[in-house]
Amino acid sequence: MMDESVSKLSDNELILGYRNGNYACFDALLERYQAKVYGYIFSVVKDKDTADDIFQDTFFKVIATINSGTYKDENKFIHWVMRIAHNLIVDHFRRNSKMPIVPNRPDCDMLDNLRIHDDNIEQAIMRQQTNRNIRKLVKMLPPEQRRVVILRHYGKCDFKDIAARTGVSINTALGRMRYAIINLRRLAQEHNMYSEL
Repeated sequence: MMDESVSKLSDNELILGYRNGNYACFDALLERYQAKVYGYIFSVVKDKDTADDIFQDTFFKVIATINSGTYKDENKFIHWVMRIAHNLIVDHFRRNSKMPIVPNRPDCDMLDNLRIHDDNIEQAIMRQQTNRNIRKLVKMLPPEQRRVVILRHYGKCDFKDIAARTGVSINTALGRMRYAIINLRRLAQEHNMYSEL
């Protein structure tokens, strides 16, 4: 059960508490907004499995950004989270060659969120090289981090499945992914490999 004193904190206080190691603060943020975020995602994608994956990816990005220290505290936490979710929805529809359905709301401006690009042969070759580099770097990770990356990005497992398969909590699985990304960036620099990490 959520500590009542934690649940009464503001978003900014919860973010600061989480960054200082109080994981109950993140749980409080999640409890506060999960219905709104998940409801929005599901209302657009209309599929439970897809909504589950996008929801988990949204909060993975939230955790990674807060932990990296790059989150800008502007008293707009939920708007930022919804923008992340929206971008992931747009990416999902683009990958599946469907036109995204974008609600006509101020926090869902298509022009702000849609990243339009035109792939050419040079970009395709660069992307293939990047993917080869990332696969080489993944092999250099510690085994528990490597397994999470493989299950998530190559096996397309959600973090609930990863946690079950590896016998750890979802927070541990998310933490391993976070450290894997940090290590991949470091390894990419050390080996002079370009990668979009």
